[in-house]
Amino acid sequence: MEALLRSCRVPALGARHGGARARHGGTAGRARRLLLSQLFQPLALPTGGQAGSEGRPGEPSCRSQRLMLQAGLIHPTSPGCYCYLPPTVRAMEKLIKLMDQEMQAVGGQKLNLPSLCSAELWRASGRWDQMGPELFRLLDRHKHGYCLGPTHEELVTALVASQSGLSYKQLPLRLYQVTRKFRDEPKPRFGLLRSREFYMKDMYTFDSSEEAARRTYEQVCAAYCHLFTRLGLPFVKVRAATGSIGGSTSHEFQLPADIGEDRLLLCPQGHFAANVETLNTEQTSCPECGEKLSETKGIEVGHTFYLGTKYSSVANAVFSSAENRPQLAEMGCYGLGVTRILAASIEVLSSEDSIRWPSLIAPYQLCFIPPKRGSREEEEGAALLEQVYDELAQALPQLAGDAVLDDRSQLTIGKRLKDAQRLGYPYVVVAGKRVCEDPPVFEVWDQNAGKVLFLTKEGVIELLSEVQVP
Repeated sequence: MEALLRSCRVPALGARHGGARARHGGTAGRARRLLLSQLFQPLALPTGGQAGSEGRPGEPSCRSQRLMLQAGLIHPTSPGCYCYLPPTVRAMEKLIKLMDQEMQAVGGQKLNLPSLCSAELWRASGRWDQMGPELFRLLDRHKHGYCLGPTHEELVTALVASQSGLSYKQLPLRLYQVTRKFRDEPKPRFGLLRSREFYMKDMYTFDSSEEAARRTYEQVCAAYCHLFTRLGLPFVKVRAATGSIGGSTSHEFQLPADIGEDRLLLCPQGHFAANVETLNTEQTSCPECGEKLSETKGIEVGHTFYLGTKYSSVANAVFSSAENRPQLAEMGCYGLGVTRILAASIEVLSSEDSIRWPSLIAPYQLCFIPPKRGSREEEEGAALLEQVYDELAQALPQLAGDAVLDDRSQLTIGKRLKDAQRLGYPYVVVAGKRVCEDPPVFEVWDQNAGKVLFLTKEGVIELLSEVQVP
């Protein structure tokens, strides 16, 4: 999408005729400007006291769902199924880049497994019947059974088992993917937080011993903690049940939120954290320090499992040991909800009417707002703002595709600034009344910090040089 937009011939703002001085083409070497009016982001923002889009009638909604619909980030097609519109795809791609960095830092190798999974593999593991109606099942024309994978333990273990010459010297093996998953939710709700189609990062690890597998488990958990810290999300790691995945050890990564579906018990000193479903009796005090536990709700955004040989024993996924004997691989699996992290981030960081993204994954880092058409500042201000846009793209090429120019110059600056706040751009640069001073001064709204700065062109570029993108 970004490449397509850059290749378009887009207008420059500043003249009276439709706000375009050069509607076609551009100066050689100048960055192509991304104009808000040309982005496929159908807005349904509240106006004049009227509510914006709220979601499908009768379906429970929440803040993130409402804000994402209003901002043109998602579009519902059927219960639990959504089109991800271009800004959401940009945010997803940035998040996946961060996940790639963290997974590859612990030795992960990326692959891609089929969404169609053989019923035979699932029957062999016992999960074909165990999963019940949440598993999407189908028959091909030859009457062979398949499911649409909600997870891929069976398939990836069969893949590794097919490698007859696997040696202990090749372990640990850490394979991961980022793919679309499917679950036949009985009551889809809350937008991307509980949908029937979703994207997930899932890693599957194979080690030579339980000790090595538990080291892998700790390393991947640490990578998850590092990812959520980089995103600036208020996460908590809690002891969890293994459920239908199985295994002997499991942890969830939760974002505390009122609409969360999990009940969590937390020690105020950080010594203990658990999902209540793991406790045999109602526990009220920390087993470590005796402090009273507090209860909160949480949105699960990650889950880790130590599996042992649950799947490798079924598929006979073995390797040759140092003694040249066949030995079952010790396994773990690790999931991160890509689309759920996007929605949960908006849920916990945003206000009721304005999106706030983790800065690293905002679809666009900044928005430029030129003067209103017909205003005293129009001609000079628009030209100066274009100059800042172009010089920023040259000085900070990593931000060249991350800047949007709001060319709806028929609207007031105030209206466009309010829209920019609702859409969640981390930075907004405004050519207001002080743009005609000598030297020109721009308003810069740092949305996440909640402050306004008045800076020269050089000050704007210096400030934005600190912006990080994946």
